[in-house]
Amino acid sequence: QVQLVESGGGSVQAGGSLRLSCAASGRTFSIYNMGWFRQAPGKEREFVGRIRWGVALTYYADSVKGRFTISKDVAKSTVYLQMNSLKPEDTAVYYCAAGSFTIATPQDVHYWGQGTQVTVSS
Repeated sequence: QVQLVESGGGSVQAGGSLRLSCAASGRTFSIYNMGWFRQAPGKEREFVGRIRWGVALTYYADSVKGRFTISKDVAKSTVYLQMNSLKPEDTAVYYCAAGSFTIATPQDVHYWGQGTQVTVSS
């Protein structure tokens, strides 16, 4: 099993920045990808981005490309989501995710964090 604990989030005005952290514990050797999804009220959970655990390759959804950056600290087993130039449409609950293969859809995810609220006001 892998446990994911998120921190960060909160409220910010449009154009501002926030950073989310996700600390992994347990059988972290089984992780191939870690990433982030988000879910706005009344909408389906959607992919935000991912990072390969071994070689730090990243991939982002078009909606956040150029504004969000995923990084990792292997020694701390922690992944970060730096969110810049935030927009009201970025408002959602953000979930950390991990999987033993490439994660691109919620069905690919083996482990989820508890979720953290990000609210962007105009």
